[in-house]
Amino acid sequence: VSAALRPPGPPATSLPFHLCSLSLVVLPFKVASSLPGALLCQFRDFSALQSSLRRDNERLRGEALVNAERLQRLDYLEKEMAHLQRLLEARPAPNRTTIIAELVYESRDMFSRKVVIDKGSARGLGSGQVVIDHEGGLGQITRVVPLAAEVSLITDKNQSVPVSNVRTGQRSVTFGTGRDGVVELRCIPVNADIQVGDLLVTSGIDGVYPAGLPVAKVSGIERDAASTFARISCAPVAGVSSHTRVAVLSAVQAAAPNSLEEAAKPSEPRSRARRR
Repeated sequence: VSAALRPPGPPATSLPFHLCSLSLVVLPFKVASSLPGALLCQFRDFSALQSSLRRDNERLRGEALVNAERLQRLDYLEKEMAHLQRLLEARPAPNRTTIIAELVYESRDMFSRKVVIDKGSARGLGSGQVVIDHEGGLGQITRVVPLAAEVSLITDKNQSVPVSNVRTGQRSVTFGTGRDGVVELRCIPVNADIQVGDLLVTSGIDGVYPAGLPVAKVSGIERDAASTFARISCAPVAGVSSHTRVAVLSAVQAAAPNSLEEAAKPSEPRSRARRR
């Protein structure tokens, strides 16, 4: 009974008091001695992480540049496809077929406005054929080789297009000025009914351009009381300096002979006919 009532003593594994005090004193030194190693490990991990992030950043920058170039090219191709689709849908002349061609380069002559396309006589093209885009008339083919053709734009000095004013029906002729984006009307009286913004379309009386093809819009009118004719400048409707693909209209069929012209020819004297 006395043994059962005796208070329990300290466990056998407990450290003496002086040893506990010594461990408390030594602990800060132990932590301080292990701190450089821990800091070194953390610095090594941080450096490895920084290097990995730097490599990933450089890789992502390279991929971003490649993707940006691809997106720009994709945007360009989408615009080209949209332009080509509009070009295929443009049907200004129901009795003519079209051949799609691509602009190769512009003429090096600074005094002319000509371009070269990648289709030629091998594809059935010939001089005088009309070249258009989805907005209007661009010009005519003036020279042909087997694999290419030269197109004189409506802004070339040697190009003239018979047109009519959609608003008034008045017929006139546009002449190229040799400058990009400018054609002009000549020999128009000062008191003629013409306004800025009037749309000029081909009249079709020349037998080359189909009737109703948009050509230009009136952009400026100068009327001088001392002059008989007004000075009228116009802006081409078609993209004479912006598009890379065009459509070439097939040549118009030869017109029937004019019976009036045949009748107006002087007849040969009978005496001369007898001598022959």
